[in-house]
Amino acid sequence: MQFTFRNPARSTDPSTIVRGARSIIVGAVAYHEPAPDRASKSQSTSARVARYAWRDNYAAMRAALGAVAEELKSVGHRAVVVADENALVDREAAYLAGLGWYGKNANLLLVDAGSWFVLGGVVTDAVLPTSTPAADGCGSCRRCLDGCPTGAIIEPGVIDAARCLAWVIQKPGMVDRALREAIDDRIYGCDDCQEVCPPSTRSVRVSLSRRGDDSQLTASVDPVAILAMSDAEIMSQFGRWYIHDREARWVRRNALIVLGNRARRDDVAARDAIARSLVDDDPYVRAHAVWAAGRVGHTDLLPTSDTSDVVRAELRDLPAPRG
Repeated sequence: MQFTFRNPARSTDPSTIVRGARSIIVGAVAYHEPAPDRASKSQSTSARVARYAWRDNYAAMRAALGAVAEELKSVGHRAVVVADENALVDREAAYLAGLGWYGKNANLLLVDAGSWFVLGGVVTDAVLPTSTPAADGCGSCRRCLDGCPTGAIIEPGVIDAARCLAWVIQKPGMVDRALREAIDDRIYGCDDCQEVCPPSTRSVRVSLSRRGDDSQLTASVDPVAILAMSDAEIMSQFGRWYIHDREARWVRRNALIVLGNRARRDDVAARDAIARSLVDDDPYVRAHAVWAAGRVGHTDLLPTSDTSDVVRAELRDLPAPRG
């Protein structure tokens, strides 16, 4: 997905982070917790958020690693915290540190704990004892390959990012028409390969607990409300998500796909949101609004033409309304 691998000379060389680096201390923070009661939500259509983004788990990670870094600095060492940054390939550092093995879905599975963790590290010039990588624990299991909604795990450990919904939802531009229905009600991320993974599901059964204030939890969002927000409001509420070039239009695009997949035809608020999006200034928003209108059965809202090639292409190839 290019975030870290666009510049491998940088992201695989800790000395670019700390001059004279000799060690990386790796940490993992669990983020799985019970889903809130979605029935209590007032919106008629709800959009799912991947678990790691329900709350700012990286804040907890940086705080914990920061304490480690300060301890190292207090005895004269250089130390820098890295977490969710392009400066370091976190999974590989965690693998070399012996925290876990690479699953067939390319996630790092922690020994006896599974993959519901965010990772980070402290790069330091301190010389510390080294670790031994963990042995493979997947064996013949292939549940993640079979459970991927788009078949993006093309062989063990190899992911076709162009089909991985976690990336499809994040990347800019038009979403491939062949993948829109598979997105279903997801607006950010995808957890399917983790939800079917035996080590990850076993760890959930023994450690499930609430990890913070529910008022800070974003397990689902209202796509209709998102389509009524300004750019500034979208970035204020969801700015800790990865949003390409910090452009709110990609969040609106995803909200429209969710409405196309899930909104009821008699949902007046959803219809109005789609109608407003059909006259949005952004052609990518208008194009996905055309698809959403076709899927829900609101073809009466559609224009006969548009100034944008991407919108005209959608108008020429409308999807069949959902049954």
